[in-house]
Amino acid sequence: MKRDFSIWHTAFRGEKKELFPKRQRLKVWILFLLFTFAFPSSAHAEKLSFIRDAEIEHYLHELSTPIFRAAKLNPRAVNLLIIKNGEMNAFVAGGQNIFIYTGLLQSAETPGQLQGVIAHETGHIAGGHLVRGSRAMENASAQSMIGMLAALAAGLASGNGQVAIGAFGAAQSITERNLMSYSRAQESAADSAALRFLDSTEQSSEGFYDFMKKLAGQELIPEDQQSQYVRTHPMSQDRLQNIGHHLENSPYANKKMPALFNQMHERMQAKLLGFLRPEAALLRYTDKDPRIRARYARAIALYRKSHIDKALPLIDRLLKEEPDNPFFHELKGQILFENGRIKPAIVSYQKAVALLSDSALLRIAYAHALLESKDDTQLDKIIKQLTEADRLEARDPQTWRFLAAAWNRKHKITQVSYYQGLVFYGLAEESIALNKKEAASRYALRAIGILPKGSPYWLRAQDIRLETDKDPKD
Repeated sequence: MKRDFSIWHTAFRGEKKELFPKRQRLKVWILFLLFTFAFPSSAHAEKLSFIRDAEIEHYLHELSTPIFRAAKLNPRAVNLLIIKNGEMNAFVAGGQNIFIYTGLLQSAETPGQLQGVIAHETGHIAGGHLVRGSRAMENASAQSMIGMLAALAAGLASGNGQVAIGAFGAAQSITERNLMSYSRAQESAADSAALRFLDSTEQSSEGFYDFMKKLAGQELIPEDQQSQYVRTHPMSQDRLQNIGHHLENSPYANKKMPALFNQMHERMQAKLLGFLRPEAALLRYTDKDPRIRARYARAIALYRKSHIDKALPLIDRLLKEEPDNPFFHELKGQILFENGRIKPAIVSYQKAVALLSDSALLRIAYAHALLESKDDTQLDKIIKQLTEADRLEARDPQTWRFLAAAWNRKHKITQVSYYQGLVFYGLAEESIALNKKEAASRYALRAIGILPKGSPYWLRAQDIRLETDKDPKD
């Protein structure tokens, strides 16, 4: 599969978080909601792609963390997932998961508009507006749900290298409007919550108002021409008026966001255009445009068009201006890595990790490059990077695949059986993350037979055995 972003196929972001919210008792209806919500209600199944990018996710979390805290939610427990789709849409599903389409990221004109959408969706989470969806699951086929679960896991794991995009087809005939749509009362409640969150963090609701004003006009056009956001989040003039009235009376109405957020927003949009539509990026951002975001977009677009000899000099010039930008180093590392220049790629990734040490995605990229160097003196460093990546963002199947590979090389060098046990344990973790329960159980059993009894990995292998042997009806 063609690579896109400097991204990896972990499913959900958060501290010690599984591929799905509850490991011991998997909620099949969550996945059903995800599938139902994510697809337009058309007769033909479409494909859904998840995008992972360290820079964009960093920006979204910086923008949303104050909102989550105002809503009394743990910011690390709320997942922001990016869907590669040109539609302007966002929704919540399966608990504390906010899905944002790339179309909305590119359509939001300001950070305030995007923050307003996130605040509104957070209002749905805080208001428990998805609880009612469980009733719609009662007549669903469990076998079909499990099949879709496997499809999602396989799709998310199908990539290699630095990108992983999961694609799968919609398998349900229930339309998004049946389950995803909120009532006008719920929309108003989410609006009120969003305004409260923004005020409590001393931020202006002007962006939220501007975004909703942009959507309000769509009520006058045929439904099939409306954006998905309007179809699933019913608009009304009353809602717009309420938001406008609040803005007029808010003490923070004229407060501006820090300039850094505008910069991050502009670069996010330039990056998305460069990756998703490189031809359009080269037309929009000419080589005469001196702005950093323009040169950033051009470097990405040229790389996407395989003009590496033109892309790298652009990145080097960007790095001269911003030597402490981890994402410029990451992009350079990705280009070098994908073109077989492993050693200089390692240098770039190492700098990126040093500059943004709490990014699991950057650590995985760095570890992967070290693995590909075939330098066995780096094995301990690889294991350290991947172990820390798992601490930051658990249950990434590729993290465990790379750990198993590193441990396997340690076993070949040392002939110590403990490392062989870790190989089986790593494969068990990878398998359970991909929902391959039979394989996970088999690998866990082999790990239990080798690892020291009572050791942390032995205990975790026991947990996997219990989990995979559990009656799915329980």
